[in-house]
Amino acid sequence: MLNIELSSFAKDLEGLKNIINSGADSAFIGGQSFGMDTISKNFTLEDLKEAVSFVHERNKKLYVTISLLPHNNDFDKLEEYLIELDQVGVDALIVSEPGTLEIVKKVIPKMIVHMGSQANVYNYETAKFLHELGVKRVVTAKELGLKDLLDMRKNTPIDLEIEAFVHGGMCMSYSGRRLLSSYMSSKEDVSYEENKNYNLVEEKRPGQFCPIYEDEGGTLFYSSKDLCMIEFIPELIKSGVTTLSIEGNMKSNEYMAAVVKVYRKAIDEFIANPDGWSFKEEWLEELKKASPRILTTGFYLEENKDYDDIEM
Repeated sequence: MLNIELSSFAKDLEGLKNIINSGADSAFIGGQSFGMDTISKNFTLEDLKEAVSFVHERNKKLYVTISLLPHNNDFDKLEEYLIELDQVGVDALIVSEPGTLEIVKKVIPKMIVHMGSQANVYNYETAKFLHELGVKRVVTAKELGLKDLLDMRKNTPIDLEIEAFVHGGMCMSYSGRRLLSSYMSSKEDVSYEENKNYNLVEEKRPGQFCPIYEDEGGTLFYSSKDLCMIEFIPELIKSGVTTLSIEGNMKSNEYMAAVVKVYRKAIDEFIANPDGWSFKEEWLEELKKASPRILTTGFYLEENKDYDDIEM
């Protein structure tokens, strides 16, 4: 029997409960930094404890993302933080770079570790290397196609879990520097507390805006479209991935719950009847209602497919 995990981002305790109740098998939380005060502006330590209890009572899992790219002076605080997470009982940590992985293995050696999307896992050699270092799961880069996923599965140990995003925002670039603020303002004028909104517009595509978000950790570029692979659930599962995940860092709790419900239905129907599975147009309609952005298949297919004004 197929065992495909559906994982979803949760920005706060209410959102976590919503996605679990909507059918997610696991939730992942966390911001651009680390520490109980920065894991998420909406998660307190008590919230995290309640979240762990909530998911475990329902045989679900909770993962915490540590997406910080640490400097030398970050490691002391990181060790303290890791011990707190271990004591709370989270199921796995999602890390971004090998130094953090090394610290995790030293401080809490029994903790399960996933290598996140910021590690840019593009090929099976990198995936095998990370597995040899003790990584249980790799989250593949969002620029890969279905054939790339299949090649990775064929050339990696069977006990290495492979996670791929199935829906949500597509982060295009990540930097440790505040690119725009540092360029447009003097150092004295830059305020990390101040919300500044930017968009990237390409010359030949006027009107298509790629949002840019900045905090003290760096600069994030997001696509002006949202990934949507609801029509190609069979192809994703047959590629050998073990987890399908939903991104939602900038989305509402209501949006996340609605999206999880649709993918839960599609995955369950495929598992119940792989040969008789058929795409249902109402699934796409529900997803289009939830998102104000154009939906796209991203890089997965040889020829990209956008769900904009397509007649259903």
